[in-house]
Amino acid sequence: MTTALITGSTAGIGAAFARRLAASGTDGSGADRGHGAGHHLVLVARDRERLRRQATELHDRHGVEVEVLPADLSTDEGIGAVEARLADRTHPVDLLVNNAGFGNKGAYLEVPLADELKMLKVHCEAVLRLTTAATASMRERGRGGVVNVASVAAFVPRGTYGASKAWVVQFTQGAAHDLAGSGVRLMALCPGFVRTEFHQRAKMGTDNIPGWMWLDADKLVAAALADLARGRTVSIPDPRYKALMGLVKLTPRALLTGMTSRTGRKYGPQ
Repeated sequence: MTTALITGSTAGIGAAFARRLAASGTDGSGADRGHGAGHHLVLVARDRERLRRQATELHDRHGVEVEVLPADLSTDEGIGAVEARLADRTHPVDLLVNNAGFGNKGAYLEVPLADELKMLKVHCEAVLRLTTAATASMRERGRGGVVNVASVAAFVPRGTYGASKAWVVQFTQGAAHDLAGSGVRLMALCPGFVRTEFHQRAKMGTDNIPGWMWLDADKLVAAALADLARGRTVSIPDPRYKALMGLVKLTPRALLTGMTSRTGRKYGPQ
């Protein structure tokens, strides 16, 4: 049995990864292992009681072993606790999903600097440190995988959130190149709007977001794991968003900045 560690596991995309990997999914190298060959799990989030409920449900439903690791990844202590678990050679982690993240409501200079720095701590520093801890062990064993959850916001000029996710994409691609041939795969997952608690926690309205832009978390995760198995380093797991990102590449930068500024204020993290 292989083990997957998922940060931000109790809701949204993280919870969908936990469900999928407990039931079946891929091994650390990305190869599909079929139905009923579930992972053992290490679930990471801030809410201890919620983690325990999730662990009990997944264990009872799928018969896998589930550890809970309460940790706040906006703190050095929280990051350090997860690093230590990933560095444990006696109970190795075969697949790391760096999913924890959040958005701040407000335009640049409207958001307190402390909140912006907290976002960078979770989106960038935690991803760097946890990926490093995981891949060092994986490279020794000659297999493993890391999925770093970014966003299609990485491809448009839109504030600190988009900038932090752009860093995730560039870092993941660079690390994947450096580890090519080691048996360790890295992939940046870039979803669009997904029905999760993300916007609610950031106190962002979603009533104006068109229905066609919403993605299902479980379908997104299935597509992402298929892309990991194919060896892709960037996954945009939906034809609608692939088409949109194709248009983004063709749009002049100045025009794109104005468009994303307006739509960002209306729809997403700002």
